[in-house]
Amino acid sequence: MSKFGDFEFDELKDLQNNLGKMQDAYPRFIEGCLKELAGRLLAKTIARTPVDTGELRRGWTIGQVQRTGNQLEIEIINPVEHAKYVEYGHRTRDHKGWVEGRFMLTVSEDELKRELPGIIERKMQQFMRRHLGW
Repeated sequence: MSKFGDFEFDELKDLQNNLGKMQDAYPRFIEGCLKELAGRLLAKTIARTPVDTGELRRGWTIGQVQRTGNQLEIEIINPVEHAKYVEYGHRTRDHKGWVEGRFMLTVSEDELKRELPGIIERKMQQFMRRHLGW
């Protein structure tokens, strides 16, 4: 009969324990990522918002994280009445022309979408290093 030798399972048990802790921390990690991304989007949007009186720029805020089933949502809000007209454009007062929109939120969203893979990869690597010691 052959002998396989001694095998220590301590490292596998440690890995199992770390994976359990990682699983417990994952929802907070995702929520933190969402808040960070919303903050980045807010900063980009504010920087693109034109300033006349400053009211429109000061109006941007981040809403609360909302859970809907397995989804998390967060809103970027601007309650200033004319925000949508500046974003998407509007007719002139005499209804003979059109004022182009500034698309400060739309352009910022597109820019953040392009940056998203790199941001998420860095965040995931940090998360895994913290919990698995890689």
